[in-house]
Amino acid sequence: MKNFQLERRQYIIGGLAMVVVLGYILRLAFLQLIPNDYEEIAWNNALYRKVIYPIRGVIYDRNGRLLVFNQPAYDVMVIMREVSNLDTLDLCNTLHISRQTFEERIKTIQNKDKNPGYSAYSQQLFMPQISESDFQVFQEKMFRFRGFYIRERTTRQYEYGYAAHILGDVAEVSAADIEKDDYYRAGDFIGKQGVERSYEEVLRGQKGVEILLRDSRGMIQGKYKDGAEDQRPHPGSDITLSIDIKLQALGERLMQGKRGSIVAIEPTTGEVLCMVSAPSYSPQDLQGKQRGTKIMQMLSDPSRPMLNRAVSGTYPPGSTFKTSQALTFMQEGIVDPDHTFYPCNGGFHYKNQKVGCHAHPSPLSLKPAIATSCNGYFCWGLVNMFGNRSKYSSVQDAMTRWKDYMVSMGFGYKLGIDLPGEARGMIPNADYYDKHLGRWNALTVKSISIGQGEVTLTPLQIANLGATIANRGYYITPHVVKSIKGGAIADSLTYKHHTMVSSRYYNEVVAGMRMAVTEGTCKGAQNPWYEVCGKTGTAQNRGHDHSVFMGFAPRNNPQIAVSVYVENGGYGATFGVPIGALIMEQYIRGELSPASQAQAAAIAHRVVN
Repeated sequence: MKNFQLERRQYIIGGLAMVVVLGYILRLAFLQLIPNDYEEIAWNNALYRKVIYPIRGVIYDRNGRLLVFNQPAYDVMVIMREVSNLDTLDLCNTLHISRQTFEERIKTIQNKDKNPGYSAYSQQLFMPQISESDFQVFQEKMFRFRGFYIRERTTRQYEYGYAAHILGDVAEVSAADIEKDDYYRAGDFIGKQGVERSYEEVLRGQKGVEILLRDSRGMIQGKYKDGAEDQRPHPGSDITLSIDIKLQALGERLMQGKRGSIVAIEPTTGEVLCMVSAPSYSPQDLQGKQRGTKIMQMLSDPSRPMLNRAVSGTYPPGSTFKTSQALTFMQEGIVDPDHTFYPCNGGFHYKNQKVGCHAHPSPLSLKPAIATSCNGYFCWGLVNMFGNRSKYSSVQDAMTRWKDYMVSMGFGYKLGIDLPGEARGMIPNADYYDKHLGRWNALTVKSISIGQGEVTLTPLQIANLGATIANRGYYITPHVVKSIKGGAIADSLTYKHHTMVSSRYYNEVVAGMRMAVTEGTCKGAQNPWYEVCGKTGTAQNRGHDHSVFMGFAPRNNPQIAVSVYVENGGYGATFGVPIGALIMEQYIRGELSPASQAQAAAIAHRVVN
């Protein structure tokens, strides 16, 4: 007789055996295929991976002067799993911190929201950049603080107290930085602003690693496999800027007590020779433990010293913009160099429309209209262009054509400079006016022809306009990095951007800008050594007008194009012209004459509220 009970037992036992075997198989698969901490735990029990940080690339100016270099720094690191029997009071006294600071730092380290990728088995930054004296004391006592280590690295130092907005700074990575690039771990440092940020991947180099053996107590016993699997760090690349630090220093001195910007460009290369944003600060201010405090102080300062006005500030360009209008009107056949409009008689007048102007001879042809900065001439030019129904089907059609010219000259969009935070400015189009004004015509928007109304540019774009005129019709993307050791700058920074205007019309504008210096609004830029071409601007503002200048020199084979923008500075000739002239003289001649030195000192002491 068949024993069904025994047969059932066989199936049950066999099934249990299969379950056990299957469980082992699944567990083995889980251990092999699913990410977990076991491998890391085993690794860290026997081995210690010491990250070796590369030397960050140094930065020079265009003449080989060292601007940014490295000096040794020491970070205190902690591996939380190894911390035991810690004398917290002794540690705090050694590092000159409070018990509260210690506890807050430990909480931050263990908070995965603030410290993504946290692991108790890997090194975490406990305290960055301790002093040399604290390092010496801590190193002697480190055996008492199990789980705490010293990480040697470098910190940035600055030879000069200038060009903070260009150079930028280096600071500890944020959670967003770590999320964005797996190169970084908590406690690493990264370029935060300026060139340090734009060229971070070039400057940072490549980390190395040293693998060390531990004993059962976690003490280091030597190198794993005699260092066969160690990886050497690769230093970052050195960078040479296009900036002339002496010119930069002069510019920052001239802008003391003022708000605004100076930008100078070498027209033939697009290299930025100086870029001043005022007010400013010393690049050294954002180094070390006080960085956070300094930043909070500057962010709360109403003068906004951290704003790089040269690339991020947008302003009405005022009469400097008239040069772009003259070029457009000639290319479109609206005017020729000898064309005159109605007598100015104090400005533009039509029906109930009026735009004021200063006293000057009238009527004028194009070159003297540029030289005297006649508002009436350029308002009539725009009205004649936008009202020309034989050439354009509608005012919207004319507006679109006008905007195309402006865009070709580098307005309305970012130029693409190799610095963060560039603004695009504002060049209105037909859709903008259709949306905001409904019905409109040339008279409604005439103020854009004189650089007012809705038009805004950055000081960089105004300087680039000067470089484009100096080149007679093209510009190269402005850039602050001249060369990279062992590499090359991006092709986009060497490409020639040609405008929609013929070079022969640029020669007419150049002649008008030269006349502005010899007998017009820019007489203060005249000198005996070379020919300066310039254009003033007095940009209207709710308070005092802004003082603006745009020019280049020499007239033939130009070496430098400059824009100066002094907020609330009054007429263009008040601050814009003399500052621009001094910048050009310093760069072209390599020094200022005694008379110019006295003028520079006087300007530096003048405060503009």
